[in-house]
Amino acid sequence: MSLAAWPAPREGTSGLRRRFSSADARAARPRHHSPVRPLFVILTCAALLACSRDPAPQTAPAAPIAAPAPTPPAGHVRLIPAPDYPDAAVVISDQLALSQQANRKLIVYVGAPWCEPCQYFHKAAEAGELDSAFPDLDLLVFDSERDSERLSKAGYVSKWIPLLVVPGIDGRSSGKHIEGSIKGPGAVKQITPRLQALLAL
Repeated sequence: MSLAAWPAPREGTSGLRRRFSSADARAARPRHHSPVRPLFVILTCAALLACSRDPAPQTAPAAPIAAPAPTPPAGHVRLIPAPDYPDAAVVISDQLALSQQANRKLIVYVGAPWCEPCQYFHKAAEAGELDSAFPDLDLLVFDSERDSERLSKAGYVSKWIPLLVVPGIDGRSSGKHIEGSIKGPGAVKQITPRLQALLAL
């Protein structure tokens, strides 16, 4: 009989005990799940998604809407400094919409610090001396030197100042205007009836 025919020797009970005791120990060993690994995976995925997104397209800034001027008590002239936006027609059109919403009339007023009748007219409006004649009037104030380029592009040109113009709905000059006045305190009385006639057109 060959040696291969003999049955393999059986393990002793000590060998089985060692095998099963080590397997039981591994099965009985408590498994600790660390929260660090799932958190790391989540953060990594979020970072990859954030990096893979295309940046939001940048759009050109919208034309500024003229900020509503403080509403004076009823029956007062309101002086509104024109915003420094390069397109005067946009500025005027925006303010025209705001004035109309408030049931007020808008006149584009172009003056200058060196213009004597402009200064008399401006101070009279600030002092409330024009309120009885123009209780619902908004004056959008431009400076003839600082704003001449953008005003001319919108059709606001004149030989004399002060220039007072009825704007069109698109913000451009309607062509209805008055310009110039006399020097001295009599300028206000000279401008007032002409402006009333202009608003009545």
